[in-house]
Amino acid sequence: MSFNIWYTLITIAVVIAVLLGGGLYLVLLERKVSAWVQDRLGPNRVGMYGLIQPIADAFKLLFKEDVIPGRVDKVLFLAAPAIAVTTAMLAFAVVPFGRTTVPPDETYQFVIAPRVDIGIVFVFAVTSLTVYAILLSGWSSNNKFSFIGGLRSSAQLVSYEIPMGMSILGVVLMTGSLNLERIIENQAESWWNIFFQPLAFLIFMVSAFAECNRLPFDLPEAEQELVGGYHTEYSGLKFVFFYLGEYTHLVTTSFLFVILFFGGWHFPLIAPAGPGGAIVKLIVMSLKVSIFILFYLLIRWTIPRFRFDQLMGLAWKVLIPLALANLVCVMVVKQIGWTPWLLLPISIALLFASAGLTVAPRPSPRTAAHGL
Repeated sequence: MSFNIWYTLITIAVVIAVLLGGGLYLVLLERKVSAWVQDRLGPNRVGMYGLIQPIADAFKLLFKEDVIPGRVDKVLFLAAPAIAVTTAMLAFAVVPFGRTTVPPDETYQFVIAPRVDIGIVFVFAVTSLTVYAILLSGWSSNNKFSFIGGLRSSAQLVSYEIPMGMSILGVVLMTGSLNLERIIENQAESWWNIFFQPLAFLIFMVSAFAECNRLPFDLPEAEQELVGGYHTEYSGLKFVFFYLGEYTHLVTTSFLFVILFFGGWHFPLIAPAGPGGAIVKLIVMSLKVSIFILFYLLIRWTIPRFRFDQLMGLAWKVLIPLALANLVCVMVVKQIGWTPWLLLPISIALLFASAGLTVAPRPSPRTAAHGL
């Protein structure tokens, strides 16, 4: 085999190993952050500071009895967790973990499939397939709670994919490319997109929380209402696959936050010179992603769960109109040739206008019925 094939295989093995191990320790991190927010200790028995707890949990679930209820559709029941973890991991094929533009005399790169011109489309296409895993698991379980979770998921994920996709179109227009590497390079050459597209970032962030089934948008698996929702009937390794897919999706969207809006591996005071500079860029990328992962975990204990009508209303009545208005503004500014900095006050104005319309007092149903 040539060097490039060996390099790609080693990179794939490292990424999968990090994702599998990272998924286990993200559970521990979430439990520790939850304990810190609630002023308690959290896991601290197995290993120093509970560091071996994820390994113990993994072995417990691995040797747990693999129960498949007799009333389920076995083919779809087994396919659902496999789809969940596979689609979540496939997105990393085009994620640039560090500097990927290689000078002629150097051979280093930090991406599995470099120079894929439709990288962002590939990520959205693959991650959107997650809805099939949740929907099939709810349907095949032949359980009312699971079925309701699957229905909620299909409506929620399909609805929030629309504002999520529309929010990045402004970034794509400003960059002139769908290539994730080129989007990072464009920000390294000028300014990070968060300064030009704060409204797009906010829309993308809210949609990402809904796509990952994270609080306050965890309606498909609301424990208080659905006893776990779509994965109520799952146990053992199949249950682990669902959680691994969910946490991998969390990491994927954190990478997208950093790549699309916060310059990826770029940091103003660090010059990417030589292999040493590339490793530093990889470290910068990892630190940025870690900040967004912590943000995910903190939000879980900050905002209460939405009602389903509020969830759908936020997508269709607020986020989609805002994303469309933001896209039109980007198109006008780019076509006329004005400075991109003009998008910052426009985004803030749109945000305040939408906030005013959202919180404006509405007549109660009783008052509206009487024409008062």
